[in-house]
Amino acid sequence: MTIAVYGAGGIGCYVGGRLVAGGADVVFVGRQRIGDELAEHGLRLTDYKGADVRVSDLRFATTPAAAADADLVLVTVKSAATEGAAEELAGVLKPGAVVVSFQNGLRNGEVLRERLPEQVVLSGMVPFNVLSKGGGAFHQGTEGGLDVQAHAALTPYGEAFAKAGLPLTQHDDVVPVQWAKLLLNLNNPVNALSDLPLRDELSQRSYRRCLAAAQEETLKLLQDKRIRPAKLTALPPGRMPAVLRLPDWLFRRLASKMLAIDPYARTSMWEDLQAGRRTEIDYLNGEVVRLAESLGRTAPVNAKLVELVRAEEAGPRHVWTGEELSKQLRI
Repeated sequence: MTIAVYGAGGIGCYVGGRLVAGGADVVFVGRQRIGDELAEHGLRLTDYKGADVRVSDLRFATTPAAAADADLVLVTVKSAATEGAAEELAGVLKPGAVVVSFQNGLRNGEVLRERLPEQVVLSGMVPFNVLSKGGGAFHQGTEGGLDVQAHAALTPYGEAFAKAGLPLTQHDDVVPVQWAKLLLNLNNPVNALSDLPLRDELSQRSYRRCLAAAQEETLKLLQDKRIRPAKLTALPPGRMPAVLRLPDWLFRRLASKMLAIDPYARTSMWEDLQAGRRTEIDYLNGEVVRLAESLGRTAPVNAKLVELVRAEEAGPRHVWTGEELSKQLRI
């Protein structure tokens, strides 16, 4: 069985590399820049538990045709590139191929499904953070496995993911899982604006209050929409805002039980701003704004975070303290 990773960036290289290390046949499709980096340095995968895996002799391509023989395609492009990726894949994939969207946001699976009617298209979710450290090195900085929409077509691949140390957890209804991940990802703009590693940012109550406000706003909207987000951490989603607002000393005591985060962990939004790339803010906090609009409501906290990140994309960059950000969000 051949697996194609379509969009070999941080998540794609990490998940694909772990599959290769476990013995799977994987072809990576991505930008020439990444291909050159891997050709020069190979692929090094580390994680928060101390794993250190090196992978060489990778199959890397820059054109969609490389996915033509794939039985399973993992789509890991940025959300804004999903439509383009779907059109490219529609021209090369064989009928019956299984396509899994391992992307941020909520609607990428639907976009792929509309344009790939002859393939089995499933929505998935990667709950952990991957930091691109340069020189072919990618680091998993937070805990988690892989979540995916349940389907019998995934059965032949379960062993490959288990050997990779990334077992697939299948869900009959993946929407609550996606919203649960999005609730966690509402921290992406806070982290990017702080210019701090995740653990340092979350150690400061002023930043946590910003995240708590964004989550609380979202939870109220989800309740009105009758969507109950899944429990991805030791703490139920509905209790997160209250815990985030706790004093620093008490939060530190509880944080290690909620989610394992190492000192290297950063968000992909921080990486995008550092590299001068457009972020996925429209597919994270922007989704909350759209949810509010569908209910005839507003989401001022999340809308302001979208506005601030858009300003950072345009430049010049500004490092926001927690107090400054709180004032902007009016909390």
